[in-house]
Amino acid sequence: MKFMNVDDIDVCYRVAGVGPPLVLIMGLTANMDWWDPDLIDALAERFEVLVFDNRGAGRTVAPEDGDFSCEQFADDTAGLMDALGIQHAHVLGMSMGGMIAQEFALRHPEKLDRLVLCCTFPGGANTVHADREVFKILMDRSGTPEELFERTLTIMFPSAWLETHGEYVEGFKERFLRAPASDHNAVRQFMATVSFDAYDRLPEICAPTLIACGDSDVLIPPVNSRTIGERIPGSRLAEYPGAGHAFINQAREEFLADLLDFLEAG
Repeated sequence: MKFMNVDDIDVCYRVAGVGPPLVLIMGLTANMDWWDPDLIDALAERFEVLVFDNRGAGRTVAPEDGDFSCEQFADDTAGLMDALGIQHAHVLGMSMGGMIAQEFALRHPEKLDRLVLCCTFPGGANTVHADREVFKILMDRSGTPEELFERTLTIMFPSAWLETHGEYVEGFKERFLRAPASDHNAVRQFMATVSFDAYDRLPEICAPTLIACGDSDVLIPPVNSRTIGERIPGSRLAEYPGAGHAFINQAREEFLADLLDFLEAG
């Protein structure tokens, strides 16, 4: 991993593979270690894959004062691309990363080839939120990092899947614990998702767009992806049966096939 100065932060990033640039943007409190290694390896066979830690996540240290916003995160992404000499790229965002990707598409359309929005929402009054119990788990930062991991699992994956994928869970736990976000930055990132609202502007997105989600996502209900699909002209929606918020991990092979088909379309 390397660091690149972008405005007021030094962004921690990693590049893998050779080919057309593909930028992956992670979600709330998450960092680049959270990406499924097998997914990254498969994508790196066809693309130059850029992963990085958002402002205030992982190893990208942010100033202690001030608020975060999805607009700011999108500008960070564009700034990192500029610093690395990437003129334009496919952009994939997951969860909060999908909100950042929406802002990126709206603020920096000249830098965008194709857009992929995973398990995310359009923001504002048109968002359907998780139920109260799921929200309580999301906001609970108490206990040890290991206890936080165990709670996070319950809102990212269906319980039946977790019971039969112990080896994967152990690998994810090791990555989860490497560089956890501070409570202060977790709150600032969360508040960025609260203030995010792209709903009215989504019809302005002209880039080819794939929207994807698990149909059993309890954290960001799939109706939000359907709403985004209705707002972005010509977009395509893919839903994965029985998959939760982390459908990218749970339904990796199915998603990868759809993703490659979309990104390599003529």
